[in-house]
Amino acid sequence: MSAVETTRDDAVATVTLSRPDKLNALDRATRWGLIGALRDVAADDGVRAVVLTGTGRAFCVGQDLAAVEELEHADETVAGSYNPIAQAIADMPKPVVAAVNGAAVGAGLGLALACDLRLAAESASFSCAFGKVGLVPDTGVSWHLVRELGYARAFALATLGRTFTAEEAKGYGLVNRVLPADQLAASASELAGRMAAGPALAFALTKRQFRAVPDVSFEGLLAMEARHQGEAAAHPDHVEGRTAFTEKRAPRWA
Repeated sequence: MSAVETTRDDAVATVTLSRPDKLNALDRATRWGLIGALRDVAADDGVRAVVLTGTGRAFCVGQDLAAVEELEHADETVAGSYNPIAQAIADMPKPVVAAVNGAAVGAGLGLALACDLRLAAESASFSCAFGKVGLVPDTGVSWHLVRELGYARAFALATLGRTFTAEEAKGYGLVNRVLPADQLAASASELAGRMAAGPALAFALTKRQFRAVPDVSFEGLLAMEARHQGEAAAHPDHVEGRTAFTEKRAPRWA
């Protein structure tokens, strides 16, 4: 059985980490399997939304610490496989929904934070945890935590390594919804289905704009919005949306 499995339900692809005996820890094979799966669904025009989840008791507990050799040159390991995972999610021109079924620790927290929308089971938990093994945050954790929580709270979570609950994560704004565990998969699929049923180009451009916010000036963002609006307005989806509004019916997106 592959450590990363991809399934399709119409226009929704579900990418599942499947090393439950290792709490979905990321060894080299799993990381490259995940990179490949993400790139495949990004390139598939039939996929309009993606769910990322795990099997068993954990979403993902980060680096497989049993693979000691991978940390002997940790800079190469992070640059060569962790960064491409975070980048693949950020660059994917379609919404990615994290369905956090259990513990999201270290780089596993980074995977969840990299997604555009996040649902968590009531039993899920989160921890930065890097400091507990003498490491620093990676997989985009620094960027997301500081941006979304502010420096002081992010620094405390990173250095103290405290485990926090799904409800706390929701209170921090890191999770959109908390659900009973037996409702998580269906709710994530339903949410991804709603995303998949929307105007794909408009959603892709919106994602690009929002991801750019920390890195561009206000003037730069205004210019990006203008470019993207021109692209969206020229697309058949806009004509359909405008027509559907006039005719008082649901739009039929391309």
